[in-house]
Amino acid sequence: MPTIRESIIDTLNDKESEPSDESLIRKICSGNKEAFVQLVRRYKRKVFGMAARFARDADDLDDICQDVFIKVYENLGKFRADAPFEHWLSRITIRTCYDALRSRKKERGNVPLDSLHHLIEDRSIVKKQAAEEARDLLEWGFARLRPDEHLVITLLEIEEKSIREIAGLTGWSEANVKVRAFRARQKLKQLLEKHYEK
Repeated sequence: MPTIRESIIDTLNDKESEPSDESLIRKICSGNKEAFVQLVRRYKRKVFGMAARFARDADDLDDICQDVFIKVYENLGKFRADAPFEHWLSRITIRTCYDALRSRKKERGNVPLDSLHHLIEDRSIVKKQAAEEARDLLEWGFARLRPDEHLVITLLEIEEKSIREIAGLTGWSEANVKVRAFRARQKLKQLLEKHYEK
């Protein structure tokens, strides 16, 4: 039986033997579909984690993630490698989520934040009811925000991304992110206050 030290060394050696992102991208651009499967396997958890904040349900999450990887495949030839592939993938993921929010807004559907459910801990019936009410109220408020407002609040407050990170992911300037975040917070606050006045 291998020692812990030997297991760690084996794990490190396995990581070193994995092809780099750049190597996989070259193979994909040369027509190697198996290399794309490897790239998807490597990053699917990251993409699913980011998209889960914006998906209504499991089917919606699958659709968003599928769209992300289709866009990656179709645009891989445009990847310039001036930043890590993971950053490029994150930008595509955020933009795809933003597109999903915009198309959903056109449908006039409700935009539930199922991902918030696991953030609220329920220890008793009273807490559970309060948590459900808070979750429903947030869903109601978020459904009334514009897609860009929903996106910036989610990235800033739920994902805890910095202004700089959001600017990098969305392509907006840092000043624009600050303005959008301020306006989105104000709008959400006004919506919730009006709701409580009823």
